[in-house]
Amino acid sequence: MSRYNAPFEIHVHGDVQLRADVTYAQLQEALKPMWAYSGANSLADAAGSAYEEEPGIKFDATEHILRMCWTVPGDEDFRQSLDEMCMSLNELAQSGAAIEVTFYDAEFDEEEESPEAESRDDFVMLFVGPNPAAIMQVQRDLLVEDVVNLMERHFDGAELGGVVAEIDKLFGQRFDALVNSLEIGKPPRGTGGGGSGHGGGRRPRHLH
Repeated sequence: MSRYNAPFEIHVHGDVQLRADVTYAQLQEALKPMWAYSGANSLADAAGSAYEEEPGIKFDATEHILRMCWTVPGDEDFRQSLDEMCMSLNELAQSGAAIEVTFYDAEFDEEEESPEAESRDDFVMLFVGPNPAAIMQVQRDLLVEDVVNLMERHFDGAELGGVVAEIDKLFGQRFDALVNSLEIGKPPRGTGGGGSGHGGGRRPRHLH
């Protein structure tokens, strides 16, 4: 599809650890919402970024990693493509991963706009993983990193163990609530119906 007048330049950035048995064909199908949006006929056709200096979309078959540093012109409707892609990548991911998506307002010129004008730049953080525990783990790790980096301006890192423990407690409560919600409506144990809930009751590991 032609996007010569697209209001945004959309940059997708992140690495996703894939299962060792994932094939290129499976990955191509999972990423179809992205490459089809760009107007390409295949992942290979769309793998190059709008900017030559960016590596684009790469599949490291040796390390089983999807690497993305890719820009495409587009509109707000690209968000739907991202949602569909994340759902598909969940099925292929070995562990939790974060994907950063930045919408740059291509129509905003800081030098020409009036002082009160604001760009429509936006930033979205997406998460994929094989189960809720894996996704919560990467969310927890990113939050701990951000909080520690902020507080180390005022405190020594060794003093922040209690802060990290409180973050772990919050994520533990969220995970328990998720598991409990998945248990609702299940047949009682021993009736022969139902398996483990999504996430299998496995808590995210707590790193101190």
